Amino acid sequence: MGEMAGIQLGVIGALFLSVASSVSIVICNKALMSNLGFPFATTLTSWHLVVTFCTLHVAHRFNLFESKSVDMKTVILFGLLNGISIGFLNLSLGFNSIGFYQMTKLAIIPFTVLLETLFLNKNFSQKIKFALFLLLVGVGIASVTDMQLNGLGTILSLLAILTTCVGQILTNTIQKRLNVSSTQLLYQSAPFQAAVLFISGPLVDQFLTKKNVFAYKYNPLVVVKIHFCSISPSNLPKETDIWHLFVVLQTFILLSCVIAVAVNFSTFMVIGKTSPVTYQVLGHLKTCLVLLLGYTLLHDPFSMRNIVGILVAMGGMVLYSYFCTQESKKKHSDDLPLKGSQVMNDLV
Repeated sequence: MGEMAGIQLGVIGALFLSVASSVSIVICNKALMSNLGFPFATTLTSWHLVVTFCTLHVAHRFNLFESKSVDMKTVILFGLLNGISIGFLNLSLGFNSIGFYQMTKLAIIPFTVLLETLFLNKNFSQKIKFALFLLLVGVGIASVTDMQLNGLGTILSLLAILTTCVGQILTNTIQKRLNVSSTQLLYQSAPFQAAVLFISGPLVDQFLTKKNVFAYKYNPLVVVKIHFCSISPSNLPKETDIWHLFVVLQTFILLSCVIAVAVNFSTFMVIGKTSPVTYQVLGHLKTCLVLLLGYTLLHDPFSMRNIVGILVAMGGMVLYSYFCTQESKKKHSDDLPLKGSQVMNDLV
């Protein structure tokens, strides 16, 4: 019982860390890109992964966890796939409307269920499917607005869905079949994810923003152009104000990278301890929280439609959690007689 309670506590901790860090990084990145004029999301993600690897390397050097060798081919392919999936998601956002991009994210859950059913022989009960359906309807009502289709955007969305689903399923499967922890897998795969995004990030960002990350001047003059371009020369800010804004820009970039360590760590932990579907459900909880925090902290527009959608989505999440807990208890109770009979056979 003590071991079971410890496992449950670990899962709860991973879920809480994932929600807290993800919501924090969304707010941080929104301020960084919208208010401070740094639009290079894919390149920023590559920096996130580099900082994550460096942090884990330091932790490993201080013996905070043990490194475990995994088949290098598996790690490389896994790392490359996860890096590519991030690139496709960002391209999908760039070449589609916000509404269609949100539909792309919603489609990840049913595609994951389909892939796990077909290739891993995993069974999802009708109750679980109903809860997921209710969740997706709620998030769709709350977040999907315009729906504009185009050929290239649709292809990119399908590739984003496929690579994301396979990557998250592999995150769970590799940890369980190769008996590696989330920390060990992240430590070994992060360099390859970062390498993919280091190479593709500037190209993806240039496609999306029409700006070159290498031509971006990381100095106070950029901040002045962003914030004070409409101010007359007589009212230009003081030099101290310029440097203050520059320091704020650098601080937000650093803060984003630090928070990303917790995001990446908790992502691997949640998928390893639960399942890819549960991680996606958690992701939609984050979406609802971001909408609420955007309204309360950033004064984003909020309507009755958002409120209804969030309430429906929350209802789906509660049902999903309840049904998963009930099925887990039933499976645990069904396994006890089997373990007891095995012990008796061993004694005989």
